[in-house]
Amino acid sequence: MNAPTDPAPTRPFTADYRTHRNLPALAGLCTFAEAGRPGLSVEESVRRLKRHHYALRRLHGILTARITSEPIYELKMAWSHQAWLCAEQVAALRARVGEMREPPLGLDKIPHEGLELTFDELRAAPRDVLLLGVYEVVVPALLRSLADHAAEAHPLADQPTVRLLRIARMDLEALHQYGRKAVSCLVSGEARHAAQPALSVLCQALGAAGGMDGTRTSGEVPKLPERLHSALPWRYDPRPQRDERFPDPYNMGVNAEVFLYDPNQSAEAKVLMMYYKRLREIDVPEMMASIITETPDKPWGYYRDMSRQLWDEARHAMMGEVGFASAGIDWPSKVAVNFTWSLGLNTQLTPKERHAVLYFIEQGLMPKTGKRHEWETAIAAENPLAATFQDFDWADEVLHARVGRDWYVSDMPSPHEAVAYGDDCWSKVLMNWERWRSEGLTQHANWWTGAYAQYCERHGKAPDPLAAQFAVSYESIRADLRDLAQASG
Repeated sequence: MNAPTDPAPTRPFTADYRTHRNLPALAGLCTFAEAGRPGLSVEESVRRLKRHHYALRRLHGILTARITSEPIYELKMAWSHQAWLCAEQVAALRARVGEMREPPLGLDKIPHEGLELTFDELRAAPRDVLLLGVYEVVVPALLRSLADHAAEAHPLADQPTVRLLRIARMDLEALHQYGRKAVSCLVSGEARHAAQPALSVLCQALGAAGGMDGTRTSGEVPKLPERLHSALPWRYDPRPQRDERFPDPYNMGVNAEVFLYDPNQSAEAKVLMMYYKRLREIDVPEMMASIITETPDKPWGYYRDMSRQLWDEARHAMMGEVGFASAGIDWPSKVAVNFTWSLGLNTQLTPKERHAVLYFIEQGLMPKTGKRHEWETAIAAENPLAATFQDFDWADEVLHARVGRDWYVSDMPSPHEAVAYGDDCWSKVLMNWERWRSEGLTQHANWWTGAYAQYCERHGKAPDPLAAQFAVSYESIRADLRDLAQASG
């Protein structure tokens, strides 16, 4: 007697299902077969979102806190961008959790002490360990957890989460690619070897946490490793640092604003001075990073908006860099880009006072003598690149004024008092012009003459005598054209 044969496997009903005229099914999100499989529950999806949220929030704080004291200009700019990307993703994840759960959401709770240790170690690590830890350990682990979450979430029922995860992965992939290149440029083989104990602590801490998303657990849970770089309490370093391309950071020998608002100076020469003003904005991220880092317990909207403004200011600095390169000016050897503003504010004022100064300066940029004047100058110079830069620089300031109103003016008795307080706070900052010169930190050299001469030589132009002879410094006139004796009196 023949053995019975197994019946043919049941054909899924969805195999014969067809949409009208074979239009893409389910808004193009997935197939019916994919939609017919259960995915993560709301509870599990939220749990993972909270883990992603914690990782991105901590990464935002770490990158922001390192901007000021990092000497390398390119890293300052990159971390300004990456911190903003993290801030945006944190805001999106917070909103999604709020859509699926009633308050309190528990977003400020630490998901696991292993994750806390991982990011505490990164925050306190020296640069080489930070680069290796962020770009070769933490970000790859976060990318894996985001990808797993997206793959396991229901593509239809949890589509809003899947979309957010896709966007977050896109941002983190860009961040990862930059980081890998930065590591290859900056971290030697010897430094990589020396960093292995610290990287081992990171990997062990992540392992104890079950990975970034808490799903990688099997058998006995590993113990937490001993703290290494975070064994001592971490302290923020507010003093700005610059690399070797900024050999004269105390130099206040060229007053860009006096030149720019002189109606007798040519528009062409003023464009070069605007490039200097843009590149000099390196000090705004250095200062804003201190406000963000030293201002705890604000709503996340505060950190997102402030991080966006910080990134805008970094973009402005790079616009100046591009401008000088396009004009043929070797800025590291010809232009003295100082850090005296961020140094003074970071070491002499409270975070609120720094924000007040920032808002006061922004208010001076909105009238006709501010950003509009700079854009009109670029137009008059018939310089399309400068006009593009100044057009968007002006637009950014409109946003920054709104950020100031939302997060600074709202805490003051009135807008008038908010402006007056900013003026008073700026007047408190001592720039130590003469002391810096007497101590040999700078001679406040007039670098403008050499930069302008190089521009004229490379473009085959005869120097404008008025521009070539400019020699007004910041010794007695502030950047808003206030006399320092009057401002401090």
